[in-house]
Amino acid sequence: MRDFNINMTEGKLFPKIVKFTVPVVLAGILQLLYNASDMIVVGKFAEPGSLGAVGATSSLINFIVNVFIGLSVGGCVVAARYYGQGDNDGVCRTSNTAFLISLAGGALLAFIGFFLARPLLAAMGTPEDVIDRSVLYMKIYFVGMPASMVYNFGSAIMRGCGDTRRPLIYLAASGLVNVLLNLVFVIVFKMGVAGVATATIIAQAMSAAFVLIYLIKTDAPCKISKKNLKISKKELILIIKIGLPSGIQGSVFSISNILIQSSVNSFGSVVMDGNTASQNIEGFLYTAMNSVAQAALSFVSQNYGAGKFDRIKKTLVQCCVLAASVGIVMSVFAVGFSGPLIGLYANNETPDPEVIKYGTIRLTIICSTYFLCGVMDSLSFSVRGIGHSTVSMVVSLIGACAFRVIWIYTVFAADRSLQTLYLSYPISWALTAAAHLICFIILFRREKNRLLKYKEIPV
Repeated sequence: MRDFNINMTEGKLFPKIVKFTVPVVLAGILQLLYNASDMIVVGKFAEPGSLGAVGATSSLINFIVNVFIGLSVGGCVVAARYYGQGDNDGVCRTSNTAFLISLAGGALLAFIGFFLARPLLAAMGTPEDVIDRSVLYMKIYFVGMPASMVYNFGSAIMRGCGDTRRPLIYLAASGLVNVLLNLVFVIVFKMGVAGVATATIIAQAMSAAFVLIYLIKTDAPCKISKKNLKISKKELILIIKIGLPSGIQGSVFSISNILIQSSVNSFGSVVMDGNTASQNIEGFLYTAMNSVAQAALSFVSQNYGAGKFDRIKKTLVQCCVLAASVGIVMSVFAVGFSGPLIGLYANNETPDPEVIKYGTIRLTIICSTYFLCGVMDSLSFSVRGIGHSTVSMVVSLIGACAFRVIWIYTVFAADRSLQTLYLSYPISWALTAAAHLICFIILFRREKNRLLKYKEIPV
């Protein structure tokens, strides 16, 4: 346990933040590489339009699953607070409760995604020439949702206890299988979008199995056992209190992204392909910056549990600087090589320069300002870490989601161009980051004064 778990409440912060973040970044990039392999294989070896068919599902999938992903964040925060306090029994109750939530949530999501795929995609204005393939991809993808939830909740609990290396190892192994199965199912068996979806759910089942085996066999506080396998009312309420606002925020964010995706769909399948390719490249930048935000969440939560407010303030500053630096460096590379990178996703036999053109438009606008999103997330996650997830949700919904919806129906409606549509992102990031900073300063002082008054921090 000493080799894998990080003590976030003692010692120099920055080296530990980096030590925590690097495996999360690598895990996220590996996941994106596996997702990219889905896109590249389907874009090069499946029939034309398949890339857009898969890409058209991403915003809708995120909308459906984000509530439960938010609950996994709640599990991470609660486990981290108990861990920071040295309350092993609390960590155990949280882990077992989170596992049962993941099973129930996965089953519910599988039902929703499978049976509502077509009407929801149709409501988004998905073009007729791709909707059948989009529906097929979604139905297969959601069959694997229980396994996906087990991995997400299990790895979140492990991160809350300072262990980011094991989830990376598990993801690396299962992801390699995903890539190999992509090639076999699409190239050899000509399964198209069904092939990449099937490969994905098999890989998800593997990663879930690895996490579950560890949680069952470990002697760490996060152990899952038959004796303790029950939902603890206290921990359930805490997970919901912290995680539900985060999940609602993610889902409402997805609504604004669905509106943007619907606007992109109105430009036709070629623009959809370019937009999808750009989104996948952007995902690498977002994952790297969001990994720093996850470090902020865990470090702030553990130190909040330990009542160490000086370390909380230092964590916020260092994570914001690190996230912005990572975003700027990676953005320079992405924008500088936008053409070749987007070309990776183009059809191998008939490369379409229009796909590269439209993908470059999005990539240039988004990536050149993406560091703002990294700062925004680090601030938002820090606000959650000191126990104010609802505040983070409200600020994000107003500053980003509501702003984008208003933008679409006003500014974009007056100037229906891709450039105008994509500009809604950086402006919303800047506004929301500023609002989160103000909220953090106010709430940080309030929580610190409460510690001085009551001499303890409630979980």
